[in-house]
Amino acid sequence: MRYTQLTQEERYQIYALLKAGHNQTDIAMILNRNKSTISREFSRNTGLRGYRPLQAQCLAQQRRQDKAQSHICDATWSFVESLLRRDWSPEQVSLWLKAEHSMAISHEWIYQYILQDKACGGSLYRHLRCQKQRRKRYGSHSQRGQLIDRVSIDKRPVIVDKRSRIGDWELDTIIGKGHQQGIVSLTERKSRYTLIHKVTRKTAQRVSDAIIRLLSPLADQVKTLTSDNGKEFAHHKHIAKALKADFYFAHPYASWERGLNENTNGLIRQYFPKNSSFTTITQTEINQAMNKLNNRPRKCLGIKTPNQVLLGINPSVALVS
Repeated sequence: MRYTQLTQEERYQIYALLKAGHNQTDIAMILNRNKSTISREFSRNTGLRGYRPLQAQCLAQQRRQDKAQSHICDATWSFVESLLRRDWSPEQVSLWLKAEHSMAISHEWIYQYILQDKACGGSLYRHLRCQKQRRKRYGSHSQRGQLIDRVSIDKRPVIVDKRSRIGDWELDTIIGKGHQQGIVSLTERKSRYTLIHKVTRKTAQRVSDAIIRLLSPLADQVKTLTSDNGKEFAHHKHIAKALKADFYFAHPYASWERGLNENTNGLIRQYFPKNSSFTTITQTEINQAMNKLNNRPRKCLGIKTPNQVLLGINPSVALVS
């Protein structure tokens, strides 16, 4: 088997598995990775506060940085700035420029440019993804109640794990400060296409209405839905019937089974940080964030955007000459 580097999503899965008490051997087996890969990941990317997925991703990227000197003209840097202000990460900018315009600018040079801009009073750094760690609460007893007729992820078709087709979605909710209002987030597993919608209350009725509203225009591209065991998904049978799809539930406290959710929620939190109030944000602001997420090139998609993979829509980005 050809070795491939760990992805950011896998690093979130590793973190969740550690929190659940799994050892390195268990983690390697669950992720279908060699034990030496997991061991090397911990030895290289564990910080003073333990293993954290975002920190691990940054450390891995830094080791792969391009050491060569770069001579980049002002017009090119202006173009790089325009992409950063769309909330593209330095790595996304670097890979997209190489793929689309054969321009070799390492992401490390872009990071250095951002730091220099910050030192001069610039605002480019504000477009970087928030580095704060996200924590989920783990308890010995579930207080979420029982979901009637739930179908376990164990019965989900194996093809869903392979990401070989369009139509398999992961569902989650993000809660604002003081548990007031929330955001429903849906992500398609193969394309990473994301849909988000604000709900004034995290009730099963409002969450199910939001899910059906978001996915109905894409009903022919919905085959399965997978969520956690939150009681906001109590109307899962209604959702499945409305979308003519199969609904599955991950195991309790097994967030690694929905690693894509964890990663996507982190991207969304860049726009709506933890401990911020959702009462003042509008659906227009949410739509703007959603459009930015779906128009970013992704390394895991071969530097294509979710829009390109799911809808065939190319990013509207013009190169400055």
